[in-house]
Amino acid sequence: MLFNSIDFAIFLPIVFVLYWFVNNNNLKLQNFIIIVASYLFYGWWDWRFLSLIIFSTLIDFSIGNLLNKEKEELKRKVYLWTSIIINLGFLGFFKYYNFFVDSFVNAFTFLGKDIEVSSLNIILPVGISFYTFQTLSYTIDVYRKQLDPTKDILAFSAFVCFFPQLVAGPIERASNLLPQILKKRKFSFNQGSDGLKLILWGLFKKLVIADSLSPIVDDIFNNSETYSSSTLFMGAVFFAFQIYGDFSGYSDIAIGTSKLFGIELMSNFKFPYFSRNIGEFWRKWHISLSSWFKDYLYFPLGGSRGSKFQAIRNIFTVFLVSGFWHGANWTFVIWGLFHAILFLPSFITKSNRKFLDSINILKSVKSFFIDGYRFIQTFLLITIGWVFFRSNTITDAFHYLKRMLFTFNAELYLHPRGYRMIDYFILIAFFVFYEYIIREDERKPFNFKSKYIRFLAYVLIIFSFLLFYDDGLDRSFLYFQF
Repeated sequence: MLFNSIDFAIFLPIVFVLYWFVNNNNLKLQNFIIIVASYLFYGWWDWRFLSLIIFSTLIDFSIGNLLNKEKEELKRKVYLWTSIIINLGFLGFFKYYNFFVDSFVNAFTFLGKDIEVSSLNIILPVGISFYTFQTLSYTIDVYRKQLDPTKDILAFSAFVCFFPQLVAGPIERASNLLPQILKKRKFSFNQGSDGLKLILWGLFKKLVIADSLSPIVDDIFNNSETYSSSTLFMGAVFFAFQIYGDFSGYSDIAIGTSKLFGIELMSNFKFPYFSRNIGEFWRKWHISLSSWFKDYLYFPLGGSRGSKFQAIRNIFTVFLVSGFWHGANWTFVIWGLFHAILFLPSFITKSNRKFLDSINILKSVKSFFIDGYRFIQTFLLITIGWVFFRSNTITDAFHYLKRMLFTFNAELYLHPRGYRMIDYFILIAFFVFYEYIIREDERKPFNFKSKYIRFLAYVLIIFSFLLFYDDGLDRSFLYFQF
């Protein structure tokens, strides 16, 4: 079920009423309603894959309690690795089986030997990368004795399948979400109001920013050999805003929807395109994933302890795995490698955590030029990386970048459906300007003291829905494929 569908517009109020007003605030009934609603939400796509979620739930619930009872370290490690192997085994089979088979065949073909290995017509279960990492965080934290396991199967099931963030995050930690599931919740008007505002802002980023740019990006990337370097550059920039609007929009809707049920999810994006170096970007982009890899991969590998070589090895490992997490294609691996290379200079010079405050280019003339240059430079480097992310093959990506960066020609872009580009330039300029204004708090997109300014913001957003909405577009979220 899509957040931006009529189905969800009907589904959400019904669940909201049942959750708050029918069960008399009984905690177990609330959690039971979350489970039923979440299974319906997920099963709307394909009910067959509910068995994977249920199986993963039962396995990790059982292993969590076994880890708590067992004192012998060897057996505890066996339980932990059982959870890791089962969860990553399902993820690897559904997401990467054909990738490894095809890579194996291609490697032998390159060496001059033809072999036949059958690929399977495997359907990728929506959200498997997200809920797999979520349940793994539970068993790992219990193993580390950083979290007490729960004996409440209803609460644990609700934690695993909580529908707002089930299929595209944020990837919640058990230490944050599970305690909220376990305690009694009361409806808060202010929390609900904040949730609705975040939902509106998320829908704007998805429907107006991402979906409006999608057909232009598709046309340019699919026909890159016929367009000028200026058009290819525009396509790359438009994709940067498309993927940001799409994914951060989903996260905002998920966080806002959770607020309606008295639950606070972690922030997933904090205005990443205002970053002044790559280190700052990765503290603000897909925070739930980057922090997951930091805590459950980077630190266990040794982090920055040990020699400089070992620290650099760990950084490259995290970025490469992060790229591979996004999909079974070498383009994602190269994207991860590209970001590792970009991150390396700031790590070596220990400037990766230099910028911990929000950018303010209007603070002074010096800030305007220096910080302005820094965030534009960072954005352009990120945009080059997005070309690998968006391309179907590595060859396509390099051809695109070669024409974009080394073939200097410009011409007016005309979309086959006659879209006026000036409308989209104004839209992006407005979006960047607005995000700069609200950059201090990603959870309060309409936090203006003046009620007139708030009213104007609502009017402009609603007007943009009417102006840019196209009923003929594919409305699914990009990150559903990951």
